Amino acid sequence: MPEGEVALALAELRSALEVGLARIDGQLALLVQRSDQTDKAIEDLEQRVTALEKGRWPLPTIAVLASVTAVALTLFGIARG
Repeated sequence: MPEGEVALALAELRSALEVGLARIDGQLALLVQRSDQTDKAIEDLEQRVTALEKGRWPLPTIAVLASVTAVALTLFGIARG
């Protein structure tokens, strides 16, 4: 194989390699961007869940309020009747 053909084949191989690496770099950049967006979405979701957990009434408190209301309504009914 003449040197000119070898040099041409190497140049084509190098060009194909550079194109492939550029494509891989682009895909990796896209994956990093999506990962960053996912991380931000998870962080936002965690903050929302934390806010909801802080703002909710605990079940025992609701049970106590319901019991007190039932007793008050019963006493009110007895007092009227």
